[in-house]
Amino acid sequence: MKGKYFITSESVGKGHPDKVCDQISDAVLDQVLKDDPMGRVACETFITTGLVIVGGEITTKTFVNVQSLVRNLLTDIGYTDHKYGFSASTCSILNAIVGQSPDISQGVDAGGAGDQGIMIGYACEETPELMPLPIMLAHKLVRRIEEVRKSKVLDYLGPDCKSQVTVEYLDDVPQRVDTVVLACQHTEKILNAKGDRITEEAKREIIKVIADPVVGHLTDKNTKYYVNETGKFVVGGPQSDTGMTGRKIIVDTYGGVVSHGGGAFSGKDPTKVDRSATYMARYVAKNIVAAKLAEKCWIQFGYAIGKAEPVSVMVDTFGTGKVTEQKLVDLVRKHFDLTPRGIITALDLRRPIYQNTAAYGHFGREEFSWEKIQKADILAREGLAAAAVA
Repeated sequence: MKGKYFITSESVGKGHPDKVCDQISDAVLDQVLKDDPMGRVACETFITTGLVIVGGEITTKTFVNVQSLVRNLLTDIGYTDHKYGFSASTCSILNAIVGQSPDISQGVDAGGAGDQGIMIGYACEETPELMPLPIMLAHKLVRRIEEVRKSKVLDYLGPDCKSQVTVEYLDDVPQRVDTVVLACQHTEKILNAKGDRITEEAKREIIKVIADPVVGHLTDKNTKYYVNETGKFVVGGPQSDTGMTGRKIIVDTYGGVVSHGGGAFSGKDPTKVDRSATYMARYVAKNIVAAKLAEKCWIQFGYAIGKAEPVSVMVDTFGTGKVTEQKLVDLVRKHFDLTPRGIITALDLRRPIYQNTAAYGHFGREEFSWEKIQKADILAREGLAAAAVA
C-alpha cells in the first residue's frame, strides 16, 4: 500500500484460557507421538471455572494419562493458587476422547489429505524472522510478561495476559510503534486506595519493565500506552473467560496482516492438512522471500479430503516479485512435495514438537523445521535465471 497506514496485531500469553486449551490439546498430541508416531489425533479442550474437558478423536497404540498431563501443564503455566481463580490441584477434569472415524482413516491411510480446506502461508522482509513486525512485537511482549512474572521481577502479575501493538507504515515500510495495549492479570497488591483501579505507579512500572525493552526503540513521544484500561484485572483466566482450542488462529499466524485458511492447528496430528500444509505454505513463502525472489509472498494451497496433491496452488507477491507468479508456482510444484506424506517427511512432523507451538505463534521461531530456508539457494538460482531469460 502507498502512503501512511496503520496495522494492529495482538497476542495472548500462556495463561489466557484459549491458549491454555491449545497447550493441553497439543500436549496430548505430543504424548501420543512420543510413543506412537503414527497415532491419529484430533483433540479439543474446553476450560471454564473449575473445569477442564478434553475431548475429540484419538486412535493410538499408547496411553495418555489425561488427568496427570492437564494438572502438570496447568501448574507449569502458573495456575497454582486460588487467588488467580483457578487451581491445577483442585479443578475437575473430564476425559471425553473417542476413536477416529474409519471413514476418514481409509482416505488418510491411502496417502490422502485428512481434510479439505485452504491453507495460507506468508513471509515478508519486515523483520529478521521474515514476519510482519506487529505480530512479532506482540508475541515478544507477552513473552516478556511471562519472564518478569516467573522471575518475580514483578511479583504481582498473574498467568493471564494479552498484548496489542499498532505499527505506523509509510509506503509499506514500518516507521514507528503508534500504540501499545497491555492487559496483565495481577493481585490486589497494586490497586489504589478505593480498590477499583491499579495505581499510576504500577502502570509506569509495567511500561518500563515490560514494554520498553521490547518496543522502546520504535516508540516516540506520541506513542500511546493503554495498561489494564478497564481499571483492574484481578479476576482473570478460566474464572472470567471460557477457553476453547483453536480460537486464537490470527494470533497463531500473521496477526491479521494477511488472510487465514479454514482451520486451527492445535490438537491435530500432521495428517490434518489444516496444520501441516499451513506449515508447508509458510516454509515455501519464507524460502521464496529468503531467495530474494520477492519482498513479500502470500501462498494459498487448496486440498480435497482423501486426495494427495493439492487441487490448487496460488502465489501473490503484491507486485514485489522478481519473476512472475506463474513461474513461482512452477518452482513451488517442482521443488516442494505438497502431498501430506511429502510434507510430513520434509518437515519431520511425526515428532512431539507441538506443545511449544501452542503459545507465542507458530511462525517466526527458528526452532521449527518449517522456518528453515535450505531451499532458498536453488530457488534463487532457477528463479533469477528465468528472470534473466525473460
